[in-house]
Amino acid sequence: MRQAVQGCRGCPLFRNATQAVFGEGPRAARVILVGEQPGNDEDLAGHPFVGPAGRVLDEAMEEAGLDRKETYVTNVVKHFKWEPRGKRRIHAKPDSLEIMACRPWLEAEIAVVKPKIVVCLGATAAQALLGKTFRVTRQRGEILSSPLAPRVAATVHPSSILRAPDDQTRRVERQRFVDDLKRVAKALAALG
Repeated sequence: MRQAVQGCRGCPLFRNATQAVFGEGPRAARVILVGEQPGNDEDLAGHPFVGPAGRVLDEAMEEAGLDRKETYVTNVVKHFKWEPRGKRRIHAKPDSLEIMACRPWLEAEIAVVKPKIVVCLGATAAQALLGKTFRVTRQRGEILSSPLAPRVAATVHPSSILRAPDDQTRRVERQRFVDDLKRVAKALAALG
C-alpha cells in the first residue's frame, strides 16, 4: 500500500504535493493516531508527524505513557494541500471530496493494523471517521465504542497547541492534550 499510494490520482492534491505520505508504525500497533493531512515538513520528508506538530505529539505521548515506536501514525488525507504565501507553503484544509478520495487508504491501514484504539487528532480526522456531527469541542477525550476498533477517542490536533495565542494558553492546551492521551493509555491498559 505504501508504494501504491504514490500513484494515487483519486483527487487533484497529488499535482502539487512532493509525494504521498502514508502511515508508519508497527503492523500490529495497538493504537492508531490519525491526523488531518501531512504538513510541509512531512510532504518533503515522506513521513507523518515529523514537523513541529510531530514534536508536540511525541513529547505529549511520552508524558502520557504512550510509546510512539509502538503506535501507528497516519493522516486522513495522504497528500499535502497548501497555498503559496511568498516562498512558504501554507496548509489549506482538505475538502470533503479529497477526504473521501483518501478514505479507502485509511480504511485499509486500519484493517491491516487492527488497533485496539483509534485516536482522531483534530476535527477533520474526527468528522471523517466519526461523522459530521461529531464535535471535538464537546466530546474531546471521551473513550467510545466504534466499528473502527474496540475503542475510539478524539482530541485536538497538536498543531492547534502551536497556534495558541500566548504561552499560558499553550501550556494549558498542552496539558489538556496530555490528559486526553493519558485517558487513551488507561483505556488501552484496560483492554489488556
